[in-house]
Amino acid sequence: MVNQVGLAFLSASLGMLFQRMTSPEVLLFIKGRKPTKVLLWKLKNAMLSVKAVLEDAEEKQLMDSVVKVWVDELKDVIYDAEDILDEIATEDLQRKLQDAESPTLVRNLRNSFSALLEHFFKKVDKKVEELLDRLEDLTKQKDCMGLREGIGVGGKQYPERLSTSYVSQSDTFGRNEDKEKVIDLLLLSDASGNERCVIAIVGMGGIGKTTLAQLAYNDGRVKEHFNLKIWFCVSEEFAVPNVMKSIIEQSATSSAPSSEDPEQLQVMLKKNLTGKKFLLVLDDVWSEKPCHREFLSQLLHYGTRESKILVTTRNESVALAMKATATHHLKFLPNDDCWSLFEKHAFRDGSSNADPEIKDIGRQIVKKCKGLPLAIKAIGDLLWFESNVERWMNILKSNLWDLHMKGTDILPALRLSYKYLPSYLKRCFAYCSIFPKDYNFKKDQLVLLWMAEGFLQQSEIETMEEVGNRYFDALVSRSLFQQSLETYESGFVMHDLVNDLANFVTGQFGFMRLEGDNSKEIGRMTRYLSYFHRSSDNFDKNIEEDLYKAKQLRTFLVSDCKEWSEIKMPRAWCLKVLSLSRRMQLIELPDSISKMKHLRYLDFSECKDINRLPDSICVLCNLQTLKLSKCWKLERLPRDMWKLINLRHLQIDGTKQLKEMPIQMGRLKCLQTLSKFIVNKHDSGSSNIGELGNLINLRGNLLIQELQNVRSAKDALDANLKNKRYLEELVLEWNTLEEVLGILEDVIEKLQPHEKLKTLTINCYDGRGFPNWIGLELHSLSKLELINCRYCSALPPLGQLPSLNELYIIGLDEVVTVNQEFYINSCSFRNPFGRLKLLWFGNMLNWENWFHLNVQNEVETYSKLEELRIEKCPKLRGRLPASLSIESFPVLTPKGITKCDNLESFALPEQHKHDGIVDFNNCLQELRIYRCSSLMSLLKEGLLSPLKVLEIDDCDSLVSFPLDLFPNLKSIQIKRCGNLKSLDNEGFQNLTSLVQLNISECPELKNMPDGGFPASLRFLGACNCPVLNEELKRKEGKEWPKVARVPNIIIDGRHVQGDEWPGSLSPLKVSLLKVLEIDDCDSLVSFPLGLFPNLKSIQIKRCRNLKSLEQQGDHLVIDKMHIFIPSLRYLELVNCPEVESFPKGGLPSNLKQIVIKRCKKLIANMNGWDLKILSSLEWLEIIWDVKLEDHVESFPGGLSLPTTLTNLKISSFGNLKYLDEGFQKLTSLVQLKIGECPKLKYMPNGGFPTSLSFLQAWKCPLLNEELKRKEGKEWQKVDRVSNILIGLEHIKGDEYIPGESPMHACNLMKAFN
Repeated sequence: MVNQVGLAFLSASLGMLFQRMTSPEVLLFIKGRKPTKVLLWKLKNAMLSVKAVLEDAEEKQLMDSVVKVWVDELKDVIYDAEDILDEIATEDLQRKLQDAESPTLVRNLRNSFSALLEHFFKKVDKKVEELLDRLEDLTKQKDCMGLREGIGVGGKQYPERLSTSYVSQSDTFGRNEDKEKVIDLLLLSDASGNERCVIAIVGMGGIGKTTLAQLAYNDGRVKEHFNLKIWFCVSEEFAVPNVMKSIIEQSATSSAPSSEDPEQLQVMLKKNLTGKKFLLVLDDVWSEKPCHREFLSQLLHYGTRESKILVTTRNESVALAMKATATHHLKFLPNDDCWSLFEKHAFRDGSSNADPEIKDIGRQIVKKCKGLPLAIKAIGDLLWFESNVERWMNILKSNLWDLHMKGTDILPALRLSYKYLPSYLKRCFAYCSIFPKDYNFKKDQLVLLWMAEGFLQQSEIETMEEVGNRYFDALVSRSLFQQSLETYESGFVMHDLVNDLANFVTGQFGFMRLEGDNSKEIGRMTRYLSYFHRSSDNFDKNIEEDLYKAKQLRTFLVSDCKEWSEIKMPRAWCLKVLSLSRRMQLIELPDSISKMKHLRYLDFSECKDINRLPDSICVLCNLQTLKLSKCWKLERLPRDMWKLINLRHLQIDGTKQLKEMPIQMGRLKCLQTLSKFIVNKHDSGSSNIGELGNLINLRGNLLIQELQNVRSAKDALDANLKNKRYLEELVLEWNTLEEVLGILEDVIEKLQPHEKLKTLTINCYDGRGFPNWIGLELHSLSKLELINCRYCSALPPLGQLPSLNELYIIGLDEVVTVNQEFYINSCSFRNPFGRLKLLWFGNMLNWENWFHLNVQNEVETYSKLEELRIEKCPKLRGRLPASLSIESFPVLTPKGITKCDNLESFALPEQHKHDGIVDFNNCLQELRIYRCSSLMSLLKEGLLSPLKVLEIDDCDSLVSFPLDLFPNLKSIQIKRCGNLKSLDNEGFQNLTSLVQLNISECPELKNMPDGGFPASLRFLGACNCPVLNEELKRKEGKEWPKVARVPNIIIDGRHVQGDEWPGSLSPLKVSLLKVLEIDDCDSLVSFPLGLFPNLKSIQIKRCRNLKSLEQQGDHLVIDKMHIFIPSLRYLELVNCPEVESFPKGGLPSNLKQIVIKRCKKLIANMNGWDLKILSSLEWLEIIWDVKLEDHVESFPGGLSLPTTLTNLKISSFGNLKYLDEGFQKLTSLVQLKIGECPKLKYMPNGGFPTSLSFLQAWKCPLLNEELKRKEGKEWQKVDRVSNILIGLEHIKGDEYIPGESPMHACNLMKAFN
């Protein structure tokens, strides 16, 4: 039904139509075509005639169905008129392009072109005449219906309200009592003794149920009471699989499981909830089905006692159906609180200075909102900038307050809010009816869709995108859009009632949204159609029927419909938006897409199998947005893309196979987004880097690859990066595998970006020095990455970059010394690195010395540094600069020094407790020193440090360990210090806070401190310290009395005293541990992983007597691994020959990588591994020992593997003969590596899945011989794999296996962080 707000929409549409009719483009094109010009003039006058009666029609159509039909027909005529004008504009543009491309040919064929143009105008004239006939009928009907002329409908164009994109969480009044009651229900047991229960919040739409639930959900008491909280918005369709997947995702803090199998989801759900006291909020529930009540009951039984489910619903019957043990009825907001909320939204500076008459009108308006917060906010936002008394009175007296719309719950305040929207916002808002309820949409995406539909008009001072951003913010400020409550995905949503309003405005003929169901009927007037995958057995059939009926479509949007087996293209000639993102089966597009000449928005992002676009796409001269992100197999772009002269956004990030850019890219003058540009090795057939010079409007992010192919410094200068002021992030990347011209320094000097650039990455640059501009010109740079610049021997002067926050220097092999030039330049001498928060040095293989400035300037350096990492700098020696002292890090948290073999001293200056320099509560807390083989001493005398955690690993030169200067230490770990013989005799007594001391692999250590340990020490561990351990195990000798009073002593994995393990009671909070490695502990038989619930990585190596991963005696081990460590992502077992099986309870469902090497009994029983249920598993390695006997002849055989697996490696199976058909089920497999299988000969009979891109085999003589010949039965089975390596030799393709190529290694350290 179209009501008076629908007429307001109609009036806005007419305004845009009149504007287009009189546009210079249309008038110029029809110049000399008198018949067409006269017809368009008649069309405009006819439109003006019906526009005059719209206000009267909006009143009568509410009660007269005949008037309603008249209004719908008028809207359809307006759409058709817009399409005709668009057709004229497109024809004009195509003619201009033809003339510009081949002017001589056009002149020679002028007569032919004139004939074609005459034919075109005849078609246009016929269409206009048909419209005039329809309008004439409508005009006659209006006279018969007695519609009177009046003023048009439309809102005043208010100044835009200044607001952020975020909705304030404090925007609530009068709900404290309700909040406390709901919290009490959540925290207290049910009176009947049933502590597991459902609680309901019931209230009408717009009364604030979601807000109340969110207030309770985020309350500190609730957070403390429940160890797991989950939020899910159900809306009208209670889709149990979606609820299950969301619970699994939020309970395991991982990506959503890809499995659709209900049984598998059930297993994962049970694992993730068992043993947890959870709170599940189900917002906006409508279902009363018994199966959904049973589902909630099942969830509660998985959790522990006092688990709760909180349901919000409009209907009391839903609460009863869900067997809610307590129901909180949310009442209307009290009058005083209504006024407070209205004041906040309606008055710019509060109401104290407002006109008394306006305040009186405002209070009457608030009464009409009837205590509904959503209505109050909407009407308040409408009036926020209005100071005219008459305007306020018009809104108060509007008859919309009293009109009831049959079949809808839309609030009168929302109808008014829409009616008084500026006309330019009406269509933008109505368009959002294509989104389902509770859909999380992105600002940038919606703005581009609006632009494609022609809702945004560019001006001299604003681009269309900037106009769209302003419109979007205006809708946010009017409470029509609000920030999404989803914590794991940012975006915006519309309240259900606002979504209803958008659908109500568009009517059943104007816009249509389907959600994979048959509840709505597509008609000839449907213009906007969207599909969002839910579940549909007849999906293909439904969509084909809909597309056949909807011949006038303008938008066709399909999202995440994986079960759509074949591509169906709309037949609508006027289509402007076509979005088929995440279509997994889409390989290529039909050439017929060229017939859709009105297309402005084309989205194929994440269609991972698409390998090409048809060349005919280049005739789409109206195209503004082309999205191809993450089209992994896309090999090339159409050659003549330069013809897409209106293209503004080209997103091609994640296109791994794309090797070059098409020719003449510089002619795309409108281009604003170009996520990647590839410099071609040859000039012919592709674009040179100089083409970037003409793209003056580029903004956002730009990656330039293959820079070794730039042929001259002039070409680099022609790219004109220095004048691209809107670029924010720039990546300059060379390919070190290619031959490099000897002009690298000249080229990079000319690639200087604009001074406002915020992020810069220079990757695999092989020049001898960095450009001068890098430390002098980039005043806004906040992040800089210099990665694998192997031949640069000196660092640029970066210390004077005033905005630099993060600095990564990785893989600069030729740097030997970091000296004063790193901190200052010739133009400036301000405090070096004054804003730097993160400093990371890594893979500096020849770095030896780190010098600093003069002493008087040291204190001012690195004054804001929070994190320092030094990794794999084996030659770094001497001392770190004195400025890198505790005084320099007032906010520093973790600090790591790794693999710096020649570092002799970590220099820390004198510091006194009362000198006022350091805030000891905010200083360095943790320090790790790893593989610094020349380190002999740790500190200078006189230091008083707040250090709490110290780890020293693999520092062979360390011979003594004085610790008396660290009185706040709580944890010490000493590993692999081969020459350490004794601990400090007296210093340990001063460590009055020390709780835990662990020492491992120190073979020379034999003496404990003579004075013993402080009374605070509760845990002492020693592993693989043979001299010391032998004496301590006997509990006798001179060393034992020194340690005897420590309550818990663990030697080689076993308690010799006490029975506690370091756990949650420890001040060290080891429950936060994320990475655990146990290596070479032959006595280990069990360990308490239940104390480490946040573990993400476990490595167990060379524990030769570990027999089982199940419970041993009274020790809590990992038989319940899936419960106690749900966050586990990586599991590695190496040389544990006695382990026979995985835990009976199963492995954590969020595991992504499993590595099993030379675990004899475990691999022998691998058919019993139930890996199929691991819905997140992507990487699996199974390595046997070819010298040992095995009985594995086929693979995977009886081993069930999940379909999510992308990487698989099997090696060293002496009897493996063939790979079987099980590989066909691995539909996500990308990489397969097979090695040292001497009897392997046969590949799977059905071949491999189409997803497989990389196959590598080595030391498989029978197989390799046939594959190298590229013939025979086995070759046919693998021929469609794009990259095949035998050993290290490519026999097909030329790509590196992901994770092993030198290019991939460039960013390895960043990824690990």
